[in-house]
Parts: sequence; structure tokens; C-alpha cells
Amino acid sequence: MGATDKNNDHVTPAKGRGWNTFLLFICLSVTVGTTIPVGYFIGVLNAPAELIKRWCEDILASEYDTIVSSSQLDILWTSIVSIYLIGGICGSCFSALCSDKYGRKGCLMISCAILVVCGMLFTWCRAAKSLEMLMVGRFLGGIASALIFTAQPMYLLELAPSKLSGSVGVFTCIGVTGGILLAQVVTLSQLLGNENLWPYALSFYTLLVLVSLLPMWWFPESPRWLYLHKGDSAGSELALRRIRGQGAEEEVQRELLEMKATLEAQAQASSKDSSLCQVLGDRELFLPLLLVCSFQATQQLSGINAIFFYSLSILTQAGFSPEAATWLNLGIGGFNLCTSLLGPLLVHKFPRRPLMMLSCAVCALSLLAMSIGLYFLESSGSTVLTYFCAAFILIFILGFQIGLGPIAYFIGSELLEDSPRPVAMSMGSLFSWIGNFLVGMCFPLLQRVWSSFAFMPCMCVCIYCLLLTWRYLPETRGREPKDVKPLMSHGLLSKLD
Repeated sequence: MGATDKNNDHVTPAKGRGWNTFLLFICLSVTVGTTIPVGYFIGVLNAPAELIKRWCEDILASEYDTIVSSSQLDILWTSIVSIYLIGGICGSCFSALCSDKYGRKGCLMISCAILVVCGMLFTWCRAAKSLEMLMVGRFLGGIASALIFTAQPMYLLELAPSKLSGSVGVFTCIGVTGGILLAQVVTLSQLLGNENLWPYALSFYTLLVLVSLLPMWWFPESPRWLYLHKGDSAGSELALRRIRGQGAEEEVQRELLEMKATLEAQAQASSKDSSLCQVLGDRELFLPLLLVCSFQATQQLSGINAIFFYSLSILTQAGFSPEAATWLNLGIGGFNLCTSLLGPLLVHKFPRRPLMMLSCAVCALSLLAMSIGLYFLESSGSTVLTYFCAAFILIFILGFQIGLGPIAYFIGSELLEDSPRPVAMSMGSLFSWIGNFLVGMCFPLLQRVWSSFAFMPCMCVCIYCLLLTWRYLPETRGREPKDVKPLMSHGLLSKLD
């Protein structure tokens, strides 16, 4: 409490201003052009999987004179799906360097250019009869997605006043869930998810990227990056004036003075930019790094991706017909997007700690109830249990979106100061991609071995995150990172009060 009271003069003035039209336009445009395509990549291969498998089989036979068995075709399909995740892991390894060298907006522009290239590869892969174009497009899409997950939350958070840090942070989650739903709609067989149009279904997101590129080019770079990394105080002041609008002179000057103090503190510490080795070797950063990486990994390992990767098979296992499962899956995607829209309101009104603990608890209990329901459904075939399982899928999604979904993306920007922040965000992104990869590889095996109890490891991960939040996560709402830092400086021996 002492750290908060001592710096209260820095926290209170930041609450004077909120949203303006230009800031909202930036958030929406950046979300449409970056995180919605990421969500689209995640969900687009679900529905047209069999169509693309048959095309792969035909290409191998006609172009390579190779006849493959069904198991070999499954291995090839797993490679096509997972190479996106491998690209994400690779991209996370240099995303911090990219966002520091080229700026937050510059990093996002690079990722958009890569996404456009991917769209071109997807569009022409069938005409060129090239499996390589499909796989390269997926791999490059993973790299672009990793750059986005590192740079996009930092860009929006560094543009917004601290009062809105949580509200702008949830645009990442909203974009991903919106992209997943868009992919489910576009890949319906009545639209682009058919044998003639599936390449265009894979590249449809490119339209969103192209529409967003022009306004993104016009948007200002992050004022904090300009001031603290480039030493461009004039450019930072100009960017702040554009973002804050007319009549915000006092707020602009206050933020400039705050950045000047931060720069002087960094100069005294002789650390303008923190390298990976410096961050990992700093004992005071161990706990915030643990929290960021654990939250990002838990977000993926909680079961949410298992539900969306294998939602159709889960729903058919629960007793729904294939047609009913398809439309119910679309409804679940819509529900996921609607609940994600609660994020800005919740993180603006409520503290982070109780939201995260409630989210983890609801997710763990929902997974337990759903597993028990699926177990008894296998033996009884009860219609009541069918709807019971579907209801707990919805409860799980609701629980996920009130905490684990939005907070994991931006908590690193609230826990860490400017210098170590890019490295921490890229490490969190790396753990997120690794978790995503493990779910894609391991969940089908767990389904075969444990059947209805395949979600039990996911439940254990949610319980771990609940305990970690309860014991170590300091409340960040309304606080600057420098106010939170003393509460985590002693690593696992730190105390919250």
C-alpha cells in the first residue's frame, strides 16, 4: 500500500480523460487488420478439412506419383495445421527485437505485409498445384501472428491513458474471438467452404488487412516508444497531441514529464533497452515474468482451444447430429464473441485479481462438470445430459472471457516497466504458442486414451492459475508499473501487502 500512496499523484491525474473518437478508431482499425486475421487463421481449417485433405491426396498422386494411406494423410494434415503454431513459436523468438527496432506500429505494419503475402499463397496454391505454397503460407502466418501478439497489446496500451489500460487491452481478445467466428461463417458450405472456393476461404481475411493498412499507415507511432527508445521527444509530443485531441494540453505535458522521468531513471540504471539475458538474469523480474508466461500458457492450456479445434467432434460425441453440431458450433462461436464484448466493461469496472480468480474457478468447475456429463452420456445416451454438456461448454466460455481471455494479453504491460516490457511480452507470446501447440498435438491422444476425461489436465492447469493469482498477482488496476514493482521484487517470497 505504501508504494501506491507514495505515487498517488501519478495515478490520480491519469483518470481525467477517457475515450475519444480518434483513439477508438485506432483500436477498431488495428483490431480489424491484425487480431481478427489471427483468429481467422485459428478457425479457418476446421470446416473445410476434408475438402483440403482430398486435394492434398490428389496432388500427391498427380504431381508426386505418391499414393498415401489414411494415416499418412492424417499426419500430413496435422503438419499443415501445426506448422502455423511452429511459425508462431519461431516468430515469438524475435518479436521483441522487431517491436523495439521498428516500433510498435512498424512491427504491426510488417506483420500485415506478411499476412498479405500469405493470402496470395493461399489464393493461388490450388491453381499452382502446390502443397508447399499452402504450408509456407501457414508458417509465415504463424510468424505474423506472433509479431501481432507482442506488438498489438503494447501499441494500444501505450497510446491510451492509464485509465483505459484494461479497456484497450481487451481488443486483442475481441479480435481473436471475432476472427474465429468470421472463419466459421465464411467456411460454411453455402459460402466459401466448398470444393471450388476453399482457397478463397483461406485468404478471405486479406480483405480486412488491406482495408486497415491505409489508416494504420496514417496512425501515429507509440509516443512512449518514440520518447524512450528513439529519443524523439518532439515526435512523441506531436503523437500525444494527435491522440489526446484538443483541450488536453495539461495531460500531454504531464505524460511528457512522466516519460522524461522514466528516461532519466533508465539512464541512471544504464539500461535503455533490456536484452533477453538481462531480463532473465534480473531477480526482481522473475515473478512478473512467471505471471506473464503462466497466464499466457494457461490461456491456451485451459481447454478453450481444445473446444474450438475439436468442437464438432466434441458436440457429436455429446449426441448431436453432424448438421446440428455444425450450427451449434457456429452458435458457440457467436456466444464466444458476445461474451468477449463484456471484457472492456468488466476490466474497467472491476479489479484484475478477483476477475482472474473467478475466471479460473468457473473454467475448472465447468470442465469437471462437462467431463462427468460426457462420461455418463456414453453409457446412458440421455437427451438431458446432451444439453447439460452443451450448457457447460457455454459456461466455460463465459468464465474464460471474464478473465483468462482478456487479462492474459495485457497483464504484462501493467506489471512491467517500459524497458523489460517487450522481452516479457514476447516470452509470454512464446509460452502461448507452445501451449497452443501442445493442445493441438496432445488433445486427440488424450481423447483416445481418457475419452470423456480428456479435459482433466486442462482443469488442473486452471487450478494452478487460480492459486498463482491468489498468492502472487498484485492488483494493477489504477496503478503504474513502478507502483506494482516493489510488490514482486522478492520473487516467490514476495507478499502482496
